Amino acid sequence: MKILIGILLLLLALGAAALAHTLMIPARKSDYVPSKDDARALPYAEKLSRMVKYDTISYPNTDQRETFLGYHKILAELFPLVHARLDKTEIGGSLLYHWKGRSDDYPVVLMGHQDVVPVSGEWTKPPFSGEISEGKVWGRGSVDTKCSCMAFFQAVEELLAEGYEPEQDIWLSTSCTEEWGGPGCPALVEELRGRGVKPWLVCDEGGGLYTDPMMGIKGNFAMIGISEKGRANVKFIARGKGGHASTPQKNSPIERLSAFVCDVERHCPFRSEMEPETRAMLEALAPAASFPIRLILENLWLFRYPIEWFTPRISGQAAAMLRTTITFTMASGSNAYNVMPQEATLGANLRFVHHQDMKESLEVIRRIAAKYDLEMEVVHGTACTRMIDHKGEVYRYVADTAAKTFPGCISSPYILTAATDATFYDEICNNCIRFAPIVYGQEEKKGIHGVNEALRYDCLPGAVDFYKNLIVDNHKAL
Repeated sequence: MKILIGILLLLLALGAAALAHTLMIPARKSDYVPSKDDARALPYAEKLSRMVKYDTISYPNTDQRETFLGYHKILAELFPLVHARLDKTEIGGSLLYHWKGRSDDYPVVLMGHQDVVPVSGEWTKPPFSGEISEGKVWGRGSVDTKCSCMAFFQAVEELLAEGYEPEQDIWLSTSCTEEWGGPGCPALVEELRGRGVKPWLVCDEGGGLYTDPMMGIKGNFAMIGISEKGRANVKFIARGKGGHASTPQKNSPIERLSAFVCDVERHCPFRSEMEPETRAMLEALAPAASFPIRLILENLWLFRYPIEWFTPRISGQAAAMLRTTITFTMASGSNAYNVMPQEATLGANLRFVHHQDMKESLEVIRRIAAKYDLEMEVVHGTACTRMIDHKGEVYRYVADTAAKTFPGCISSPYILTAATDATFYDEICNNCIRFAPIVYGQEEKKGIHGVNEALRYDCLPGAVDFYKNLIVDNHKAL
């Protein structure tokens, strides 16, 4: 009885300490919203519309250079000063522009991609209409990522018109094979390597101004991507004797694959752990959370381990932040209902966390597969990318630029679960930031690779201003 009373008193004391700590920290709101400045926003929307109207779907292992050369003509019409005054290099449809500054000691690369994913499903507006209505630009690529490309091209266009000369070299990089991880961006990186360029900062897509980024946290937040999870496509193979379905066999290939899936789904084999960068993200967001969530996030000294254990079990978003994930996506067996397969396969996509990266995660799942007599083949895999120091000068510079451009907006480090071309720049740059200065609400996020992709164009002036500030203030950060 005394032990139970002691435990109860300890819990009450810890709860009181957590409550007191929370009440001592002022609550904040991330209250930035784009201004309604149609005088600026509409001309930008019209440029984005022109870019969206040109179909730039990319197909794996297909030479589409001529298609993209046609798109380049649109860019030249929309941004004439960029094309008249910057040195342009075209490699297989991908583009690299050099704006020479007073110094080349701390070059900056601004990047996005030209290509878009194929279209499927029923769209409210034609996917390449570029229609401007309901405060949005509609069409494939309006969000991913012709909007950010338009913004940095426009930023340079306006600075050139003002007669501005950059303190440091500025490079604009835009590949045409990003959507399938093709050779476009690697060729641009190799071009820069050949010229001896080692960027001080690369700024690509990935993070952004996310609306309501987590449960209980409202507003627009500058989620600044500092790394990407690793990823792999894996095939599991079960072999059997085959035969007619009228004489079923025990331990068939499909039975073993099914048991394997159930085992992994019910008992996740990967280690859940809050990395320092994830903790930094939660602590940055905490002051803006509703009180129950704020109480937890302001006191990770107390709630960290319950979060690590419990939240991945109820939230896919939490699981993606805290551990390696595996999603089963493809399956095949025999080609007839009455034939047992001699071979059945299962495809899965894994996303690795830094504390349990590719090698360890693959070994974990390989051991489980072996229990069910399954072979495992890694079709493609890449490890986690370099983690940017979220307390370092480059991250701070991007966060300060976001604060200057988007007043009232709280910024936070962020680890991507998706893939970007910035991965290739890791070879020559220690600071590849994933941040596009675009407001991504729930509708914008759903449209990425989905139907009815559309962007609210009121965020475009802020996006242009962010890139202008990033260029102009570069020397002040050094």
